[in-house]
Formats: sequence, C-alpha cells, structure tokens
Amino acid sequence: MSISLKEPLKNHTTFQIGGPADEFYEPETFAELIEIIHQCRSQEKKFFLLGGGSNVVFADAGFRGSVICTKKLNKIKLIEDNLVIAEAGATMKELVDFCTENGLSGFEEFAGLPGTVGGALYMNARCFEKSISENIYETHWLEESEEDGEFKNRDILFEDDEKNWGYKISPFQNTGKIIKSGTFKVKPVENEDFKDAIRSKCAGYIKGREERGHFKYPSAGSVFKNNHDFGKPSGKLIDEAGLRGYTLGGAQIAEFHGNFIVNLGDGTAEDVKGLVRLAIETVKERFGFVLEPEIIFIEE
Repeated sequence: MSISLKEPLKNHTTFQIGGPADEFYEPETFAELIEIIHQCRSQEKKFFLLGGGSNVVFADAGFRGSVICTKKLNKIKLIEDNLVIAEAGATMKELVDFCTENGLSGFEEFAGLPGTVGGALYMNARCFEKSISENIYETHWLEESEEDGEFKNRDILFEDDEKNWGYKISPFQNTGKIIKSGTFKVKPVENEDFKDAIRSKCAGYIKGREERGHFKYPSAGSVFKNNHDFGKPSGKLIDEAGLRGYTLGGAQIAEFHGNFIVNLGDGTAEDVKGLVRLAIETVKERFGFVLEPEIIFIEE
C-alpha cells in the first residue's frame, strides 16, 4: 500500500480545502485497510476513512492522525445479467461508465455525481429525485466484533433492510460499519439503439448539472438537506433570506444556487463554517426552520 506523510487534504476533496494529514494511506485490499485500523488503534491514533471527498470539509490545520483513502478499492463486476457489484472506492463516474459501456440501465441519473460508491451508499445519495437505495440489491460491509475486536464480513439484502433507508439516510451513518461494496440492480438493454439512449440520458443529466453551475467552482454540492414536510427546498429558503451570493473570505453562498457554498479560490474551512452558521441562523430567524447540514466537517 502507499503512504504519504503530511499529505495536503485539499488535494483529495471536491471543496479543495483542508490542511495536511499526519499520514495518508491508500490500501489496495480490505485486509490492508483492516491492518491500518488495527495499527492506529494500537498506537492510539485517530483515523478517518475517506472516499472521494465530495461531502467533507477538513480543518485548515489538517488532521492529526491517519486518513485512509479507499479509492484503490474500486473493482466493478457484472455478476448476473441484472446485478452489478461495485467496491466502495469505485467512483460513481466509473460505475456509470461501466453500466453505459455494458448496456445496463439504472444509473443514468447519477451521471456527473462526484464521489465514490461507498460515499453514495453512506449518504444514500440522491440525484434528480432518485436515491441510490432504489438500485440496491444487497450491501456488504465490515463490522468489528465486540468480543475480539476483529472485523467480520456482513451482508444484507435490501428487502430485509429497507426500513433503515430514507431520504439521505442509510444504516451506515454514525456506526462503526465499514462499507465494502454494494450489489445493484440494473436493466440490460437489447441492442445498440438502447445503448445509445443510455449514453444520451447520461449526457443530458451531466448537461443539466453544468447548466445549474455545479462545476463552476470547487464545492461539496448541496450543503443542507431538504425537509419535504416544510414545503420549500433549503436553497429556496436561503434565497428568500437574501443570502445568495453572500461572501465570507474566500467562500461564497453561490450566486447560482442558495444551497451551494463554493470555494472562490482561497476559501478556508472556517469560511465555509461561517457561511453554514449564517444560513442556519438567518433562516431560523426568518422562517422558524432549522436547516440540517449534510456536509461533514472533520476537525483537526
């Protein structure tokens, strides 16, 4: 496996923000990943599992411990005509491309989504009104045994676990479970015309993201969850609170979307935190609604 010392974490997040990690590992097998975790525990070091870095903001001072990046754990395989298994470190682009090249429909809405399969499962990623949980057949993870501290392989069919999934909610959040892979339902198409239709749909969703400004600046995508019971999307509330375009240091509540915070070039984690606090406080004061962040701040 590879290891880097004092690795700048801004190079591994879509926000392009974050100071150095004491140690940065890239295991090539899950056995190596477990070995690193045991090593960190024996040395009483903090560790953090990182995928594509599309939903996290590391502290400006970095991370005093070990960051374990899963991006080399990225195998994707068709295991039946209508089932694809993808490891946690595979990027969503790699999964979408694999399906497109093999004439498999089901992931078109996720074209252009940054991040990894593991991150998408952890957050139950949602794009164009579709959640990734709608494609899940089975999930696979490592869970630490309370008896001996060893990590055991676990698998569960989605139909037996459906109650634990919801809008941007998964059974992996706030647990010690380490996502290994997901098995996903896909629909094989019959001829080249249908394959072209898949490619066209993917291109259309990517174009939609471009037109909305998603790729103009480094960001982490949507900052706050939507509360569908409240009746208005979070971005609309932030707009109506007059915060669109508000700038703090090198970060900005995007001019093109109230639920995006962007790095204008020299943004810091503290700038982003300040804008998150401002949005929460202002929206609560104006509308009585408390915004819930979906991006994760990782402290030093």
